[in-house]
Amino acid sequence: MARLKASTRKALPTSDFALPGKRHGSKGGYPIPDKSHARNALARVSEFGDSAEKAEVRAKVKRKFPSIGSKHRFA
Repeated sequence: MARLKASTRKALPTSDFALPGKRHGSKGGYPIPDKSHARNALARVSEFGDSAEKAEVRAKVKRKFPSIGSKHRFA
């Protein structure tokens, strides 16, 4: 996975984030501009997210990358 620099992250459209921004001026959480970042978002949200966040990230990843969205299950 390529490292996502702050300047590159700021340039991403909001559609490339799995969750909306929680802070003023924030574009969102869990960037998913490519498959490797989408897999990482699934892993991180399973570790740190609540059930609502898990469902939202899983749905967004499945919509954007159908080939990887169905393989991940959360408890």
